[in-house]
Formats: sequence, C-alpha cells, structure tokens
Amino acid sequence: MKNCFFLVIVSAIVFVSFIPHKGVVGNAFPSMKCEDYNGKTLVIPTETMGKYTLLGMAFSNDAESDLTTWLNPIYNKFIAKKDNSDPFAVNYDYDINLYVIPMFTGTNQLTSKSSKEKIRAHTEKELYPHLLFYEGSKTYKEELDFEKKGVPYFFILDKKGKIVYATSGKYDDEKLEKIIDIIEEN
Repeated sequence: MKNCFFLVIVSAIVFVSFIPHKGVVGNAFPSMKCEDYNGKTLVIPTETMGKYTLLGMAFSNDAESDLTTWLNPIYNKFIAKKDNSDPFAVNYDYDINLYVIPMFTGTNQLTSKSSKEKIRAHTEKELYPHLLFYEGSKTYKEELDFEKKGVPYFFILDKKGKIVYATSGKYDDEKLEKIIDIIEEN
C-alpha cells in the first residue's frame, strides 16, 4: 500500500513538472508595447482586453522554424474565412485577437530593421494584421518563464489580460486542441 501511494505521489509530481510554463498561468500578462507592419503601436494587454488573445512569441532566429509550424494551423482555425456552403461542416467563428510577435532585444535590435523587412517579405498579406514586432531592452524572460531562447512561446490571455494557458515549441494537434478548448469554454 505504501508503494502504491508513493507511486501516485511521484507520478503526480512528474506530471505537474511537465505542464508547460505553469508558473505564469494565472498571472496578468506584462505590458508590452508592440508595433504592427505599418508602424502603428499596440500595447498588450491594455488594447486587447475584451476578447481572448492568442500570442505567439519568438525572440531568436532559432525559434523561427518552430514558429512557422504554427502559422498554417492557427491561420486556418482562427483567421481563414469559413466555407458556409457545406451544410454539414462545423464552422466556428472565433472572435479573438491573434498576434505573432518576433521580439528584438539586446544586440538583435541592431538588425531589427532588416529582419523586419525579411519577415514582411516572407509573410502573406492576410497575416499582416496579425503580425506585431517588439523592440526593446526588456526580454520578459522571467515574467513569461522563457526557458529556452530557441523555441517559440504561446499564451492565451483572457478578456482581462490574464494568462490562462501557456505552451512552447513546435506545433502539434494536442496543443491546438487545448487552445481551442480554452477559447470555446469561455
């Protein structure tokens, strides 16, 4: 009986330790002043409150390949126009804010202008309204629990700007399903 109890406790500890970014869930998202592709500023979460917000953030070139694995699935799920001609299709219209944010901090700020132009050139125009840039000295590493520089991070903010889910890394169906579940619950 002791061994069984011990196994349950250890299993629970191991499971909890693998929940991505558990330390930030429940916290208010820190204020972040971003710029869109036209140079207009947007302050997150102040100007995104009132809707759920999905943020994808990367602060290194190494994270770019993992970040791009998310673009088609999140575009198709949350942005693309739905086909209403099929009476059997399940079409959800999600009224959320969705932003992908390359971050330029420290010495990366020196190359930010050329990097921004490269990103714009390789991004489809339909995604422009969902592309923001952050440039500044603040890395947000501690506040957002960025563990590794080479992976993208994703956050769902509730209508009041509180982080309700966080994950990182390459796209997989389970992560997207969790995001959808959280958005549809509310």
